[in-house]
Amino acid sequence: MSSAPVQSPLVRRAIAACGRHGLLLVFSALALLPVYFMVVNAFKTKPEYTGNRIGPPLHPSVASLLDAIGGGDLYVWLLNSCLVTIASVGLSTALAALAAYPLSLMRWRLGPAILGLLIVLLVVPPIVLVVPLFELVVDLRQLNTFHTIIAIYTGIMMPFSTFLLASFFSTISRPLIEAARLDGAGAWRVFWEIVLPLSFPALMTVVIVQSLWVWNEVLVAVIFLQDQGLRTLMVGLTLFNSRYRHDVPIVMAGMMIAAVPMVLLYLVGQRFFIRGLTAGGVKG
Repeated sequence: MSSAPVQSPLVRRAIAACGRHGLLLVFSALALLPVYFMVVNAFKTKPEYTGNRIGPPLHPSVASLLDAIGGGDLYVWLLNSCLVTIASVGLSTALAALAAYPLSLMRWRLGPAILGLLIVLLVVPPIVLVVPLFELVVDLRQLNTFHTIIAIYTGIMMPFSTFLLASFFSTISRPLIEAARLDGAGAWRVFWEIVLPLSFPALMTVVIVQSLWVWNEVLVAVIFLQDQGLRTLMVGLTLFNSRYRHDVPIVMAGMMIAAVPMVLLYLVGQRFFIRGLTAGGVKG
């Protein structure tokens, strides 16, 4: 009876690596499958989609893209989403940076307690705030206004943004800050000329994460922006889907248009995004 061949450690490691890589490829393919379905069908006409639902378009066409833009209020919803996202993310990032600076780099006795409170606020689901916020907004007669939803988004994002930036600010070299103070730099100058430039990766991380959340958020937008002309893109796409339910290429074209801005934002800030996520966990 022959014995089984003995595998060397190098062969076993190679087999294990192939198994892990194969598993990653499978999960990556499953994650990209909806994206593939959306992209290939956005460049098909309705007759071609009926006969070819999975494969790539045999005769690529931008007719569905043009119909998606011209067949509804898609461009209005797109502009609304851009306005709300830019305003709320910009305001939240600025306020979070101003709050994180004293919490992490100044000798403030209440700093650790406030950071602990931020961690508690991170686990509070936004949905529990919807009813009291709605009653407050109705009492103030501020329903269907952009500044209301911008303020709500800013408040929801502030705990995460402040905690992330405070964690990153705490890694900045203390001797560098002390040297600037000895040279006569005040707190504002240190913040503006030293802390912010060194924290650009963390700021980009906050901007990307917040933008993705605001851009894709539906619940708050559908409750506080009920006017048809004020709807954001994701809320409008739900109506878009019901309107063109039997014309899948137009629906896929609208969804692809909605995904493009965030994909471009991530591609532009990708390397800063990765550095910002990892740098906060390493003390400098």
